[in-house]
Amino acid sequence: MPATVLRINTPAGTVVKRGDTLLVLEAMKMELPIRANADGTVTVVNCRIGDLVQPGVSLIELS
Repeated sequence: MPATVLRINTPAGTVVKRGDTLLVLEAMKMELPIRANADGTVTVVNCRIGDLVQPGVSLIELS
């Protein structure tokens, strides 16, 4: 299901821990937090607030 980027909590360079909320999507009037699946540093943010995203698209990259 398509979703819209509502909030970006972690700009590039942010150090995150597993479980931290990286960004929030909105789909069908529900907020869907996207959480880090591992500790790392955000290297690239491939989206902006208001972008429409599709399944399988890389929104944030961690190293």
